Amino acid sequence: MNAYQPLSALELLRQLEHRPDALDGLLDACYQRIDAWEPTLGAMTAIAPIARLRAMTQTTGPLRGLPVVVKDIFDTCDLPTSYGSAIYQAHRPTADAAMVTQLRRAGGRVLGKGVTCEFAYMAPTRTRNPLSLDRTAGGSSSGSAAAVAAGYAPFGIGSQTGGSTIRPASYCGIAGYKPTLGLLPTQGMKGFSWSFDTVGLFAAHIPDLTYFARSLTGSVQGGRSRGRSPVIGIPESYPWTQPSDNVERALRQAVEAAKQHGAHMVPIKFPRWMTDLVAAHHMIQSYEAYLTLGPEYDLQQEMLSPMLREFLQKASRVTFADYLAACRQAQLAKFELCKMFSGLDAILTPSAPDEAPSGYSSTGDPAFNRNWTLLGTPCVNVPGLRGDRGGAIGMQIIGLPYEDAQTLQVAAFLEQAIDSLGRRNQPGPD
Repeated sequence: MNAYQPLSALELLRQLEHRPDALDGLLDACYQRIDAWEPTLGAMTAIAPIARLRAMTQTTGPLRGLPVVVKDIFDTCDLPTSYGSAIYQAHRPTADAAMVTQLRRAGGRVLGKGVTCEFAYMAPTRTRNPLSLDRTAGGSSSGSAAAVAAGYAPFGIGSQTGGSTIRPASYCGIAGYKPTLGLLPTQGMKGFSWSFDTVGLFAAHIPDLTYFARSLTGSVQGGRSRGRSPVIGIPESYPWTQPSDNVERALRQAVEAAKQHGAHMVPIKFPRWMTDLVAAHHMIQSYEAYLTLGPEYDLQQEMLSPMLREFLQKASRVTFADYLAACRQAQLAKFELCKMFSGLDAILTPSAPDEAPSGYSSTGDPAFNRNWTLLGTPCVNVPGLRGDRGGAIGMQIIGLPYEDAQTLQVAAFLEQAIDSLGRRNQPGPD
C-alpha cells in the first residue's frame, strides 16, 4: 500500500449516492491505512474507535457521514484534546468547539485528532511527510495535512496564525484553504493570537475543498461567476523574502500553464508597506500570545518547549504602545488592500519558499503566508507541481477578503491548468 493516497471526497460522495452501504467499506479502508502507516507517519494524537463511527447512523447533511481529521487544538467532547502540550495531556473537554459542532451538523464524523505543534506555534512535531518520510510535513497543522495526504480521511481541519494551513498543504501535495478571517468560528479552539487565528481546511483537490467549505458554511460568501478567464497578478519580486530557484522554476510552470489555459497574467509590484507588515505581524502575535498563553507561561513554564518559552520571554517585553502601533499599521494596510487588487481577480505567489526541508528540526518558513494572514485575505494552496528534489511545491492563490468563492474558483482554474500541462508533457506510447 502506498502511503500517498489522498481520497477525493467528491468521488466518494458519488459512490455513496448510488451505494449508501459503501460508507462502511470506506471507513474500513481509512482505518486500514491508519493501521498500516500511523506507526511511521505519526499524524494522529487520538483515533475514534471504528465501532463508534459505524454506530453513527446519521448520514444526512452534505458530508453524508464522511470521516474528518480535526487538529488537536479544537475541543472535542468525545476525544482527548491536548493542544500539542504535555500540560494538557489528560485533558477531556466537556463540549465541542464551534467548528466541530458545525462539522457534525453538516454530517461529518470526527475520525480522530491530528497532531499539532505545541499550542499551534512552531516547535517541530513527530509527524512525517507522506511524500517523503525524511522530511517535515510542515506546521502547525502537520497532522491534519499529512492524514489527508495519506488517505486517512478525505477532509481535514487545521488552523493558521502565520502559515499553518497553506505551508503544510504545499509540503504534502494537497489542497489547503485559509478563509477570510472570521468566516469560520474559532470558539472552543485554543487561541494563540486573536487578531490572526483562522480555521483552515484540507482536501485532496480544489473541487473537494470547495465542497467542504460550502458544506460547512451553506455557501462560500462573496463569489461571483465569471464569464471570462481570470486576471491574475504576478508579483515582480518579494522585497521581504526570496523563493528558491527551485520554486521560481515551478512558478514559471504555473504561470505558463495558466496562460495556455486562457488566464490574463499581469505583473504587479508590492507596495513598500508589505515589507513593513512582517514586523507588524510579529509584534501583534507576540503581544497577544503572551496574554492567551498567560496561565501556561506563568504557572507551568517548565512544561513548555524551549522554543515556545523563549518566544514568550521575548514577547513579555512588547509594550501596549508597541502593540497599538503595529495594529494601526495593519489597519492602514487593510485600507490599501483594494488598490493592490485593482483590476485583478487574484494574486499568485508560491505557497512556501521551497519544497519541504529535509529532517525534522524545522516546520519550514511561513514567509509567503504571514502577511496574508495579517490582512485576513482568503488563500488557497494549489497542488500539482514538483520540485527538483521530488517534493511537492504548491502555488498560493490570494483574493480580497470575503471574495472566498472567487478565490476558490481561480484556484480550481489553476489546478486544472497545471493538470492539463502535466498531461500534455507526458510521453506518448512508443
